[in-house]
Amino acid sequence: MSTRAEAAAPPGPASPIRLLQTTAFVSTLDRFAMPPLLVAIAADMGAPLSSVVQAAGVYFLVYGLSQPFWGVVSDRLGRVRTMRLTLLLAGVCTIASALTGSPAALGAARGLAGGFFGAAYPATLIYLGDTVPAAVRQRDIARLMVGVALGTALASVGAGALADVASWRVTFVITGVASLALAWALHRLPEPVQEQRAPSPLQSLALIGRSRIGLLVLCFAFTEGAVLLGALTFLPPAIESVGASAALAGAVTGIYGVSVLISSWAVGRLSQTWHPSRLIGGGAVAGAVACVLMAISQQPVMGGVAVVLVGVAWTSMHSSLQTWATEVLPGARAVMVSFFAGSLFVGSAVCAVAVAGPAAAGDYTAVYAALAVLALPLGLAAAWARARWQRPAAPTSLG
Repeated sequence: MSTRAEAAAPPGPASPIRLLQTTAFVSTLDRFAMPPLLVAIAADMGAPLSSVVQAAGVYFLVYGLSQPFWGVVSDRLGRVRTMRLTLLLAGVCTIASALTGSPAALGAARGLAGGFFGAAYPATLIYLGDTVPAAVRQRDIARLMVGVALGTALASVGAGALADVASWRVTFVITGVASLALAWALHRLPEPVQEQRAPSPLQSLALIGRSRIGLLVLCFAFTEGAVLLGALTFLPPAIESVGASAALAGAVTGIYGVSVLISSWAVGRLSQTWHPSRLIGGGAVAGAVACVLMAISQQPVMGGVAVVLVGVAWTSMHSSLQTWATEVLPGARAVMVSFFAGSLFVGSAVCAVAVAGPAAAGDYTAVYAALAVLALPLGLAAAWARARWQRPAAPTSLG
C-alpha cells in the first residue's frame, strides 16, 4: 500500500504537524494524568490504594493491547477518520471517569478510555509515514514529540496540583473535553489518498511475520519500553523512597517534559546529517547512564539529572526506532507501526512485573542496575542493525 499527501481540500487552513502535535499532547496528557492522582482518588472513594492502582493498570493494559487493532481499522476507515472517531469516544469515556464512585467503575471507564486513546499516537505516526518523505521523516517525528513532552510535563505537575486545590475529577473533565474538541478540530486535517488497495489484516500480519527485520524492530521496541518507560515509571517512587515528598517527586519527573522539548529540537536538526544508527547509539548511552545514576542514588538532584538523560534517550533512540518502524514495511505500515507501539507498552508492563519485588522492597538500586544492564545491549544491537539496513526502493509488494 502506498499513499500520497494530497487529499480533498480541507475546509480551511491547517498545519498538519500542529494538529498531530496536539493529538499527541492530549493523548499523553490523559495517559500521564492518573499516576499523580492515585492517592487522592483512593482517599476520595474510601478505597484501598491497591484497588485504584489496579484501575490504572487496566488503562495501561488496554491502551497497549488495543493499538494493533486500531492499525487495522485505520487501513479500512482512514487515518484521520480513525483519529476523530476514537478521540470522540475517548473524550466521552474520560468524562465518564470523572463521574465514577468506585474503583470498579473507574477501572471500566478508564479501560475504555485507554482503548480509544490507544489509537491516537500510532495514528499520528502512520499519518507522517504516509505523507512525509522518508529522508526527512525523523525530523517531523521528533517535532511530534513536542506534544508528548508538553503533555507529560503538564500531567506530572498539574494533575496532582488540581487534586489538591479542587478535585481529582477536574483533571479527567479537562482531558475529556480537550479530546472532544480535538475530534472536531481534526476535520481540517486532510486524509491521505491511498493509491493502492490497503492489504487485509492477514496479509499485513503475513508480511510482518515473514520479515526478520520487522520482527527485530518489534523486539527493539519491546526492550526499549522496558528500559526507558520502566526508568521513567519508577522514578517518582524511587525519589519518594529517600524521604522526598510526592510533590517534589512529581516536579522532578516533570523535568522529563522539558528535556524532551529541548532535545527534540536538537534531534530534529541532527537527523538531517547524522545516520540514525548514531542517534540510536547515543540515546542508548544516555539511557544507560541515567539508570546507573539512579542505581547509585535516588536523591532528587540525581533524579533530576537522570530524567534529563532519559528525555535525551527518548527523543534520540525512540524517534529513530519509530521512524524505522514507518519505513521497514511500507506495504503494511499501519499494522507495523501499531504493533511497534503495542510492543513498547507491553515491554513496559513486563518490566513492571519483573522488578515488582525489588520495587516493593524499596530496592531501587537493584531495579535501575537491571535496567542499565539491559540498555547497553539494546543500543549496540539496534545501532548495528540500523547501520546495516537499507531502505527499500519501493513499497513491499503484496503479490
